[in-house]
Amino acid sequence: MGQQLAFCGDRPKSRPAPARSPDVSAVRHLRLFDDLDLEAQADILRLARPQRLGPGEAPLRQGDAPDLVFLVLSGRFKAVQVTSEGAQVVTRLVGPGDLMGHVAVLNDKPHSATPIAVLESLVLAWNCDDFMEAMRRHPGFAVAVMRGMAASIQEAHTRLREAATERVEQRIAHAVLRLARQAGRRVANGVEIAFPLTRQDIALMTGATLHTVSRTLSAWEHQGLVDGGRQHLVLRAPWVLARIAGGAAGGEETIASAGRPSGE
Repeated sequence: MGQQLAFCGDRPKSRPAPARSPDVSAVRHLRLFDDLDLEAQADILRLARPQRLGPGEAPLRQGDAPDLVFLVLSGRFKAVQVTSEGAQVVTRLVGPGDLMGHVAVLNDKPHSATPIAVLESLVLAWNCDDFMEAMRRHPGFAVAVMRGMAASIQEAHTRLREAATERVEQRIAHAVLRLARQAGRRVANGVEIAFPLTRQDIALMTGATLHTVSRTLSAWEHQGLVDGGRQHLVLRAPWVLARIAGGAAGGEETIASAGRPSGE
């Protein structure tokens, strides 16, 4: 069998609340399970338990011990980190096919952010020991987890470069285009970001002030580039926003990928 991975430490572990394990049909379309046969998928899901969360609820919190790992099946979360000075930063947007809590489990460190549901959401939960055992037993699953982490690191590096080198209008354009790629859907007048999104959320994602984000979005509305409302944003001309962000291809990519969950 080989040596068992032991990243979870010796502390008492939380376990997901008892419930019926999900069927493999719930995950077979997700990239995380692409390279696994039905038997492997069923084995990984055997100890997972479904959990529903409403808007504003969080399956784990910043500073919690890394006892559980979650996979989003439906819905959307924003990962919020509170700094030592009390400031808030939205570090990540999490949607179908994405994992939550796995980085802390692999590091055996407390969770660095709180994922807060912005929609009615359904997740699968594993105890950290069970999740690590699934990675050990199924190398294809472990590789898929690593690929997801690599993509998150690459996005973090991109956002760091944007924060260090770009004007605030460029950062806001990058942020809304990124959100549209992750959670956009085609509508009659453009691409709608398909979850509640406030201007404060965009400010926390970009390191801008609320006043600057409001002023920028109002100017874009006046120019016909976006349609906004309370917790609502439609990109009417994403190709123009791509030019503002500093590239020519981002708008077409946004339209092409609108409506495709991040895990597919």
